[in-house]
Amino acid sequence: MSDQNTIKIDFLSKRKIALVLSAILLIVSIGSLATQGLKKGIDFTGGTLVEMSFANPVELGSLRTLLSTENFDGAVVQHFGSSKEVLIRLSPNAALNTAALSNKVLSAINTGYTQAGELRRAEFVGPQVGEELSEDGGLALLYALICILIYVTFRFEYRFALGSVAALAHDVIITLGVFSVFQFEFDLTVLAAIL
Repeated sequence: MSDQNTIKIDFLSKRKIALVLSAILLIVSIGSLATQGLKKGIDFTGGTLVEMSFANPVELGSLRTLLSTENFDGAVVQHFGSSKEVLIRLSPNAALNTAALSNKVLSAINTGYTQAGELRRAEFVGPQVGEELSEDGGLALLYALICILIYVTFRFEYRFALGSVAALAHDVIITLGVFSVFQFEFDLTVLAAIL
């Protein structure tokens, strides 16, 4: 192999920049997590799930707009199964129980949307379940890091294990920090992706 075909990239000359950038991101992430925390989704805070079906495919944008104008701010609307079925996640409402809230959503959609919908189910997700999920998710993350540490220690060397777990923890903290800084909703899907 000749010298002309060899590509040399001096990664180590950039290590100080990478360390400073990494330290800044970690400090901002930890600070944001400590001060404002995560914007937890309905899976963790509790609330109401309303599943509806329609005769024709539903345009989610117009349904979100309708629910927003009917004072269902923060309602998460998504397709469920097919484009004719919709799952609506609503924040907790102390004034209305699940049945009253689902009926209010149904009447708002049936009067203001282009097609009438049929209520398939409505259920309440309690905050205790959400708190338990939050604790279990944190413990699962901790157990995963410990298992990786043990595996890499036995398979390779202890110093490699520490480095790999530190890199994973670094990535998880920065990812959680991004969710905290920009207040993206943190739900079970995000937790599963992080794990």
